[in-house]
Amino acid sequence: MDIKVLGPGCPKCKEAEKVVREAVAAAGVEASVEKITDFQQMMQYGVMSTPAVVLDGVVKVVGRVPSKAEVLAWITR
Repeated sequence: MDIKVLGPGCPKCKEAEKVVREAVAAAGVEASVEKITDFQQMMQYGVMSTPAVVLDGVVKVVGRVPSKAEVLAWITR
């Protein structure tokens, strides 16, 4: 499982990364979590508002911090 957290490093972007990492740890799943700060890479996903979370190439949330429950639902399906 490949998870990318997109954002330049603002407080909400850092919070999104924290929530994703906590959810992955709680679920005990194998996943790589990568923080993307490069705007060119973000544009490849069509993301214009941050933070955003991409799971296996699919944009799951844009412009807000997902809840831990949301992330758990995505990764435990």
